[in-house]
Amino acid sequence: MSKRKLSHQQTRRIAKKQQQRSDQSSVDSDKLQAGTVLTRYSKQADVEAEDGTVWRCHLRANLGDVVSGDKVVWAPHDDESGVIESVNPAKNKLERPDSYGKMRAVASNIDQMLITIAIAPEPHAGLIDRYLVVAENLEIEAVLVINKTDLIQKPQREFMDKLREKYKKLGYLSLDVCAKDGHGLDELKRALAGKTSIFAGQSGVGKSSLIQVLLPDEPIKIGELSEQVAKGRHTTTHSRLYHFPDGGDCIDSPGIREFGLWHFAEHEVLKGFIELRELAGTCKFRDCRHLQEPGCAIIAAHQQGTICNERFDSFRRITHSLDEVDVKR
Repeated sequence: MSKRKLSHQQTRRIAKKQQQRSDQSSVDSDKLQAGTVLTRYSKQADVEAEDGTVWRCHLRANLGDVVSGDKVVWAPHDDESGVIESVNPAKNKLERPDSYGKMRAVASNIDQMLITIAIAPEPHAGLIDRYLVVAENLEIEAVLVINKTDLIQKPQREFMDKLREKYKKLGYLSLDVCAKDGHGLDELKRALAGKTSIFAGQSGVGKSSLIQVLLPDEPIKIGELSEQVAKGRHTTTHSRLYHFPDGGDCIDSPGIREFGLWHFAEHEVLKGFIELRELAGTCKFRDCRHLQEPGCAIIAAHQQGTICNERFDSFRRITHSLDEVDVKR
């Protein structure tokens, strides 16, 4: 998610430039086809044509970040390969900063984010809140998926129940599932139908295992949870779009252990806390930062106990961390 959204004028200008690029192409216009990017490999990408066939395509220069979910215009080069001529403007694009601080696109044209957690590695509400900030700013649905329910023992159940109830009160759908014994998979399939979804969560929570169960014929790479640090190893190397037999698409993205939000503005963080942003408009001052300003509606609600302490603290931590940037040079 970038700080600034494109205006309608900028979007039209980009579309016009891409159309000019297609018009100036050496490819005959009758060969141009619409397609969807399944996955990106450096200077190439797998593109699904409208007839369902998949073509390995080269990318024209200056196309920008081409990622899974992008709608493109392409043309066949021979019987097996093709060339992407232009990329249509996306309704949204999920981005995250790399270790050098550069924004990297992960996926585009997403309808919902399935925030996946499990009892191991230990779930942290702060990390869930970070994913919700991204989902709310992309204006997509967010669903909390509690995986590996077979591993939840009695002492841990109370913790998971409280975690689930906190987000349920905010209006977020919560699903209990287990890739191992199939519990809750029918409900998950219904949530996936008719939408393009992306699974997000720490490495080791079982995102790829869930997708493997839902797509038994696809060679999804699955890794074991690290015994030493219980954080899990990264198993997905490229984002890839899959079609579910029961309807809907899914983009399987590389696992991440942290989701930095330092590239967000404070008002974007606030947008991710739906119960706080509703109060922000009633603060005494329009430029209130909700730290210690007089007449702050959010601080008043916290003092009165009408908003969750954990969510308020999470909002403060994320806001304070926006300037804490640790990137490689």
